[in-house]
Amino acid sequence: MYKYLLFDLDGTLTDSQEGIINCIYHALNGLGIEVPEMSVLKRFLGPPLSVSFRETIGLDDETADKAVKLYRERYSTVGLFENRPFEGIEELLCRLQKAGFTLAVATSKPEPFSVRILERFGLSKYFGVVTGSGLDGSLDTKAEVIEETLRRLGCTDKSRAVMVGDRKNDILGAHAAGLPCIGVGWGYAEEGELEAAGQDAFAGDMDALAELLCTG
Repeated sequence: MYKYLLFDLDGTLTDSQEGIINCIYHALNGLGIEVPEMSVLKRFLGPPLSVSFRETIGLDDETADKAVKLYRERYSTVGLFENRPFEGIEELLCRLQKAGFTLAVATSKPEPFSVRILERFGLSKYFGVVTGSGLDGSLDTKAEVIEETLRRLGCTDKSRAVMVGDRKNDILGAHAAGLPCIGVGWGYAEEGELEAAGQDAFAGDMDALAELLCTG
């Protein structure tokens, strides 16, 4: 049924929680803002960073921009590698590639960081396209990232493509771009989040995802 598989990065391909949380601490401490409890910080895992600073912490636009700069100050040198691929993810990607799927990454993380992470962990060879947000503020919604990924893939028939992700922004972004989205159970979603967002299918583990994709 599908030819093109678009994967989210954080929480779907890699466990990036440590680096993201550490860099949020760095940003908020740099601004003299009290760091909230861990349950609040975990809401940063997935959505665009500037959105999370505004909506989760309650910063105004100017302060959120300063927070993003401080975050990236640490993330660009240390934080992006406080990260690891989920166990079994490379085997999954290899299986899907051998099955004939074209794999791509569509992430809200800035593209230069995403490329470095995939190269660092030996995953870049599985993806024909890696699309992320721009450091200049371009492609700042998940839907825009997905649309650009499809353009780079040369995919003009959206019925041949599906998004795979672990958070509601993956589902909502996919639907806004005209794609279905498969939610996965090993990422950062809160209980009931994927169902409430309207996931089109669910894979609790990697074997279930491979079975769903390969057998339809």
